[in-house]
This record gives sequence, structure tokens and C-alpha cells, in this order.
Amino acid sequence: MSTTAKSAPAGRGTGPRRGLGERLSALPRPVKVVLWVALALVFYALPLLNPPLLSTPNSDFGSVMFLVAAYGLVALGLNIVLGYAGLLDLGYVGFFAVGAYTVAVVGTMSGRVPFVVLLVLAVTVSTASGLLLGWPTLRVRGDYLAIVTLGFGEIIRLVALNSEFLNQAQGFSGIPRPPSIGLFEVPQLQWDGWVSYVDFGNTSTFLEFGLLDGVPYYWLALTVIILVLIGDVLLQDSRVGRAWEATREDEEAAELNGVPTFRFKLLAFAMGAFIGGLSGGLFASRQGAINPETFIIQLSILFLAAVVVGGQGNRWGVLVGAAVVAYLPERFREFAEFRVLVFGLLLLLLANFRPQGVLPPRRARRAKRVNEQLQTLEGTEEGARA
Repeated sequence: MSTTAKSAPAGRGTGPRRGLGERLSALPRPVKVVLWVALALVFYALPLLNPPLLSTPNSDFGSVMFLVAAYGLVALGLNIVLGYAGLLDLGYVGFFAVGAYTVAVVGTMSGRVPFVVLLVLAVTVSTASGLLLGWPTLRVRGDYLAIVTLGFGEIIRLVALNSEFLNQAQGFSGIPRPPSIGLFEVPQLQWDGWVSYVDFGNTSTFLEFGLLDGVPYYWLALTVIILVLIGDVLLQDSRVGRAWEATREDEEAAELNGVPTFRFKLLAFAMGAFIGGLSGGLFASRQGAINPETFIIQLSILFLAAVVVGGQGNRWGVLVGAAVVAYLPERFREFAEFRVLVFGLLLLLLANFRPQGVLPPRRARRAKRVNEQLQTLEGTEEGARA
């Protein structure tokens, strides 16, 4: 009597296990829209909810969340340069500073300039600086490009430090803030252990941009991030995004196939400078005062760390990396003497056990699965030969 093997249960053993991102992509469009809207509402409400494990007891949570959003916006811009086009930029803080100083200079010279116009001027000047830097320097590659961009970031700081027009070390104060409307007040939650209650004495006024409350600035920055994400998705799925990917993987092969690599690298540099200047303008309006020491080169290293930690090439990963870089030092401020050491140890562990970042891009995950399958096949063939 012949025996038959038991069939595998449906849905098991029939193929590689799909990740969370692939399962979400397979959902119907209306379901995905509802999920994205719900997720956005959660992030908008986060500084009002003050979750016990997430809130920063030694810092204003709304201001910390704005800092996270500002770093996230910077990381999205740097991800275009590094993650999509494969250009190592160590002086990205220069574009951040150009946007901030543009808002400061024009805004303090004439307080009648609308805030939207200030942001437009900031992104225009920063984009122009990206084109001016990229035109002569993008003809070099690798370590040479990294050295040149590192010098650019330091040159911007030194120019601001030694220029009388930019007030030298004194910098600027009284930088204009976004126009306030003050439509209504939203109370915040307070927690007594794990019991919450609504604190009507601690509120955030919708669209009122003052000095003490950082929540409206966070809402503004989060809205800008959503708009940039929409543009990022459309850009990556376009011909430009494919040209960037081809240039990143093999520039010589891309040129042989007719891709004008220099033009697309220059476009990536300009797009990254655009977003960096936009983030710098928002940051300057929130701070109200800036000086050259605000834009030290270590800040550029933190921006780079945000992209690498999150997973360069993955827009969601770099947002996670920005949150880690900006949030953790503020969350553990009580350990002021050791928080940088702990952060460095975490980066060391991540480099060893997750070298491609917290959320590596889909192409990296696919390549890893293919390599594992090839190794399995090679081991099977060697076993059969033995």
C-alpha cells in the first residue's frame, strides 16, 4: 500500500514569510488610507497625551517633539542625498544653517515680511547654495566628496562667526515667528501613575505660536513632514528615483546605459539642500535666536547618524533614526554625564547586530533573503556531493 506525505497546512511553508511592510502594501487602498489617517492623528495628539513612558519629565515634551520633527525633516532631505543617490554628505548642517540665517537676516531687517515668504527665501537660498556647491564638487566621488562637504559645513559656520553682516558670534535674536490665529485651546492629559485626567489649566492653543508652548510648532513641522513624504514617494517611484538608484548602485554602468549621472546627482544635492533649508527656517523661527555655535559640525554628524541608524534609503527608517537621535538624549537628561556614553554604546550595538539600520530598505531585505537562499542551496549541493 502506497503512502502519501501529509500536505502542508494552507498558508504555511508555501513561500517566504512576508514582512509587515509587504502585508500592509497588500491591503486594499481604502484600508490603507484609513490606517495612515489614524496614524497621523495619533502623532498629532502625541504631545497632548503625554504618555508616561514617552514623555520627558525634565524637558517640555512639546518642544522635544518639535526637535524630533525638525531632525526628521532634515533626515528626509539627507536621505535623498545619501540613501537614494549614494552621495556621502558630511556637511549637511551647512544647508540647515543657510535656511536658518536667511529667515533670521530677512526677518529681523524687516518685520513686515510674511513668514511664508521667509520660508520661500530660505529654501531658495539653500537650494542655490546646494547647486553652487554641487556643480564643482560632484565630479569627485567617495572620500573626496565627503571631505569637501565637511569643509562646506565648517565654512558656513566660520563665515557666520566672522561676518559683521551676520552679527558674528552674537548672532540674531527676535527672529519672527509664524503668524498666530489662536482658534481654540486644547487641554493636555496629565498622569498620576497610570491614571490620567484632563488638565484644563495646561492647554495648547491651536495655531498660536508663542515662546513657551512648543506644541503648535510641532504640529506645523509634522504637517511639513507629511507634505515632504508625499513628494518623496512620488519622486522615488518616478524616472528620477530610478536614475538615483542606478547611480548609487553602479555609476559607470548607469552612464553606459545613458543615464546622465552628474545631472541627477546635482538634482539630488539641490533637493536635499531644499529640505535642509526648510527645516533650518522652521528651527530658527521656533528658537527665536541663533548664533554660529548653533550649527557646529557635530550636528551634521548627528544628522548622518539619524539616516544610518534608521536605514539609509528607507524614508520611514530615517524618521525612526531621527527620533532616536533627537529624543533619547532628552528622555534621559537626568543622566547628563552618561547619556552620550549610553547613546554611543547603543550605536555600537546597532552597528554590530543591525548594520543596515533599524528599518533597512526593501531592496536590502530582498538581497539578504536571496543570499540566504543561495547559501542554503550551496550547502544542499555540497551535502549531495558528499
